[in-house]
Amino acid sequence: MVLSLFGLLTSCSDFLEQSPKSYQNVENFYKTLPEMEEAINGALDAMQSYKQYGGNFIFFMEVRADNTTEESFTSSGGIYGDFDLFREIPTNQILSPTWASCYQTISQCNIVLDRIANINGEEAEKNKYVGEALFLRALTYFNMVRIWGDVPLILHEVDDPFKAFDYERTPKDEVYKQIVEDLEKATPLLPLASKTKKGLPTSGAAATVLGEVYLTLHEYGKALVPLKAVLDSKEYKLMKTYAELFDPSNKNTSESIFEIQYNGNIDGEGSRFANMFAPKSSKEVTGGIGKTLGDNIPTDEFYASFEKGDVRRDITIGVLKDLRKYCKKFVKAPAIAEQSDANFIVYRLADVYLMYGEALNETGDTKGSLYYINKIRSRAGLSNLTTTDKLELREAYLNERRHELGCENHRWFDLLRTGKAISVMNAVEGKDYNVEEYKLLFPIPQRELDASDKMTQNPKY
Repeated sequence: MVLSLFGLLTSCSDFLEQSPKSYQNVENFYKTLPEMEEAINGALDAMQSYKQYGGNFIFFMEVRADNTTEESFTSSGGIYGDFDLFREIPTNQILSPTWASCYQTISQCNIVLDRIANINGEEAEKNKYVGEALFLRALTYFNMVRIWGDVPLILHEVDDPFKAFDYERTPKDEVYKQIVEDLEKATPLLPLASKTKKGLPTSGAAATVLGEVYLTLHEYGKALVPLKAVLDSKEYKLMKTYAELFDPSNKNTSESIFEIQYNGNIDGEGSRFANMFAPKSSKEVTGGIGKTLGDNIPTDEFYASFEKGDVRRDITIGVLKDLRKYCKKFVKAPAIAEQSDANFIVYRLADVYLMYGEALNETGDTKGSLYYINKIRSRAGLSNLTTTDKLELREAYLNERRHELGCENHRWFDLLRTGKAISVMNAVEGKDYNVEEYKLLFPIPQRELDASDKMTQNPKY
C-alpha cells in the first residue's frame, strides 16, 4: 500500500501551517499534550486537503449522482468525467490520493489513541483529544466504507513499515461496528459546540454522524436517540433564512454542526471551490482570478426539479449571463487562484431535522414526521405537506434532502442507503451508461493491489 503507507507512517503539521515530519522523528514526537493537539490538527489538515473535502469527495459524492455533472468529460484525461459516467478504472488518478489521505487522517488519530494514556496532563484535556480522534477516525471510516465497501480496519499506530503490507480488507459489517463504537465513546468525551473552538469536533457532531450511520444501516429506532439528543441540546438553531446560511461572509453559523475550515489569507489554506465550480473560461464567479474548471455543474434536470417558489434553487445554483450554471454554495471569489475563504459544511442542523423526521416515518410515526420536513420546507418558502402515507413520506424526504442539501456531498450516499441509486441514475436523460450493482462501490486503487498480494479488488473491476 504505497500511498496509504505514506499516510500511515508520516505525521501532518499544524492545521494552518504544514510542516511534515519524517517517520524517523515520529518516535521522538507526540509525547506531550500540545503535540497531541498537533496530531489532531494533522488529521483535520488531511480532511481539509483537496484529496478529501477540499476537492475529491465532490466527485465521489455529488458528481457521481444526478444533481451535478462535469462540464467536459474529457478534461484532465477524463479522470473526473469517468466518475460522472460510471466508467472509472482502478488506475483513475483520483482514487489513490483519496485513499491515502483518508488513511493519513486515521493514522494521526491512532497516534493520539495509542499514546495519550502515557502522557502527563489534565484528564479533561486528554479526554477531549481522545474524543476528537475517535470522531475523526469514525467519520473517515464512514466515508471509506460507503465508497469502497470492505476496507482495512487499522486501529493502532503502524510502527513498522513492513507491517503496513500485512493488512487485508475488513468486512464492512466489522467496520461499521467499529464506527459505532468510536462514536459512542466519543460523544460523552467531546465538548458542546459552545465550549470549543470553531471547526473542532463536538458531542453534537459525533451524535449527528452516529444518527446517519444508523440510518445507513436501516436501524431507524437506534437513529432516533442520538439525533434527538442533538435537537434537545439547544446548541444549534436553524438560520432564519436559507440565504444567510450560505452567505459567503457567514462561517460557522448557529446551524453548523461540523464545518471544514479554510483561510484564504494563508497560503495553502484556502479553498478551491470557486475555481472548481465556475464554468470553463468564465470570469463572473472568480473575478478572472485563476483557471476555472467546470467541475460539479448542476444539471438542467436538477435546476428544473425545484418546486415553484423554492428559494433554495437560486441560492444553490448560480446562472451566468451566458446561461451556464454552477454550484453557488461554498463559493467566494478567491484573493489568488484557488485560495478562497469559503468553508465547507459537512453537517448542519437542517440535515438532523430531515434525518430525525425520516427515522420517525420509518418507525411508524408518520404524523410526528411531518413536523420536521415541514419545518425545513417552511424556511424554503414552500407549503406544508399533509400526507401521512409512509411510502409517500419516504419519497418526500429523499426529495427534500435533494433540494435542501444539494451540492453538499449528500446526494450519492442518500441514493445508496435508500436503495435508489440504480433506478435513479439509469433514468437520467441522455445518459451514456448503464449502472449495474457492482458500480455502487468504487474500485480499490490499483496501487494498493500492486503493493500487496493481500489486497483484493471489488468484483468486476
